[in-house]
Amino acid sequence: MKLKLMIAVLAAAAASSAFATTYNIDPNHTYPSFEADHKGLSVWRGKFNKTSGTIELDRAKKTGSMEVTIDATSIDFGHEKMNAHANSPDIFDTAKYPTAVYKGKSFKFQGDTPVAVEGELTLHGVTKPLSLKINKFKCVMNEQLKREVCGADATAEFKRSDFGINYAIPAFAPEVTLRIQVEAIAAQ
Repeated sequence: MKLKLMIAVLAAAAASSAFATTYNIDPNHTYPSFEADHKGLSVWRGKFNKTSGTIELDRAKKTGSMEVTIDATSIDFGHEKMNAHANSPDIFDTAKYPTAVYKGKSFKFQGDTPVAVEGELTLHGVTKPLSLKINKFKCVMNEQLKREVCGADATAEFKRSDFGINYAIPAFAPEVTLRIQVEAIAAQ
């Protein structure tokens, strides 16, 4: 009788975790980018070329979490002089703060689709709450990898001054739009 009960408990535990999947962020298809004011004249756009992390997603239970690490030294405006300035102590101070980390603590679903993530962004040594809006989400079976691949497009807005990045305010407005194009591959 004890053996049957133990088997039933193990089967129930396996079934409850059967729908949770860990996805590894694909660094070749993930580029967090941002838009920021340039003296009220134009909007400057940049991206980060190196990103890593994992996403835990349970679509059956409508839960999830994530941790994404951005190599801040990989900033790319498409303009070498601006890249060097952005890495300097004036802006990101990447010698002191080489990474930015987003930790998503809970997902919000609409039906079976995640539409938002509540979490925290650590940037420039400061951690603040940040909500991501998921504008697009899709998973497919990758025939080459023989694993599920999920992609999403997410956005958020914040003030860089909240993270201690105060360079040239008020000439440059503190508002930043963050855009994250991400693809992640189910772990084996």
